[in-house]
Amino acid sequence: MAATPSTRKATYDAEVWRSHAACAAADTGEFFPIGSSPASSAQAARAKAVCSTCPVRLRCLEFAITTNQEYGIWGGADEDERRVLRRQWRRGRLRTA
Repeated sequence: MAATPSTRKATYDAEVWRSHAACAAADTGEFFPIGSSPASSAQAARAKAVCSTCPVRLRCLEFAITTNQEYGIWGGADEDERRVLRRQWRRGRLRTA
């Protein structure tokens, strides 16, 4: 029997919270700084500043942690910050959104 593609949207595509995000109309590239140069650090700081005003910041962070987003700024946290949060979450010490 041949596999047929699902017509159901993936959960992350169906999430309504994204349309309420402060970054919804922003250049997504701003949220994916590359490297650790001063320019990249400034880019990450700008992205985090947008996140700090976001009404769905915690939902975004929860999404990033539960779907193992490895790159970029999500919910105001960079890759290293999310790794720490993910470990805490897995141990049941952290509750998001």
